[in-house]
Amino acid sequence: MPARLFLSSGDMIADRRFEFARDLQLKGDLVAAADLLLQTTELAPNFASAWFTLGELREQLGQRDEAIAAFRRARGSDPDDLHGAGLRLMRLGAEPLSDMPKAYVQVLFDQYAPRFEASLVGDLGYRGPALLFKAVLSVRAGARKPAFFTRAIDLGCGTGLAATAFAREVDRFIGIDLSPRMIERARATGLYAELEVADMVEGLRGQSDASADLILAADAMVYVADLAPVLGEVARVLAPGGLLAFTVETHQGCGVRIGGGLRYAHGEAYVRALIEAAGLTLAHCEDLSARNEDAVPVPGLVVVATKA
Repeated sequence: MPARLFLSSGDMIADRRFEFARDLQLKGDLVAAADLLLQTTELAPNFASAWFTLGELREQLGQRDEAIAAFRRARGSDPDDLHGAGLRLMRLGAEPLSDMPKAYVQVLFDQYAPRFEASLVGDLGYRGPALLFKAVLSVRAGARKPAFFTRAIDLGCGTGLAATAFAREVDRFIGIDLSPRMIERARATGLYAELEVADMVEGLRGQSDASADLILAADAMVYVADLAPVLGEVARVLAPGGLLAFTVETHQGCGVRIGGGLRYAHGEAYVRALIEAAGLTLAHCEDLSARNEDAVPVPGLVVVATKA
């Protein structure tokens, strides 16, 4: 994962105490680390990184109410919520589920970009693009249509792993990602005719009606709570007969949850209902894991939908 985000307090003494507290945390002395961070926030009351780390420690210590208070102070000290304190509050059940702050996602993946592929593929066994490729070939074979696409859109394109998997089957690729540094790395592959820094809905809104015959989202929907706006734009942009292929993390219940990895998990019934509501037809939905977490496959779905 990317290096831990640090936002200076502007006070050298407070910053130094934060470093000492982090050392204690890494050594496993959580109580002492929390006490030192509390002292640090007295020196610098708007020290977002200190409040966020204190929230993590309180949560680890089983002090839920204190963790919630610290995460709220972290977010209050940083309106862009670059640390993702809001996600922690959602996971603790202190606030209703909502989409991730764009600034948080952008910073997360800008930091992650230099070692994204090594971490995702090497450490987490990422296999999303390969699973999507197999599913798309299966759907096309079942429909007795060739698996070749004139214009494809890669949502949350990252460094270009999905485009690499589909390169021989796509004439023209468009990549959309919120992270400028990910876009830089995608550009270096030479696989994309166009690249845009935008979130998925914004990027799709810039595309013409019925202009793409394939839209991919490999490990991208896990960063979106409500899939309806994305699927609505996908239905508009897909040409008749076009395919949408994506992966999600999932769970056995209903609706949407946020997991320990701070990614959204979408229930299968929820996914099926939103695809139908968008006017698309589900062609393939299979229980398959696109990645591991702590060497254990994360429950997931590989989904392909068609536009009539």
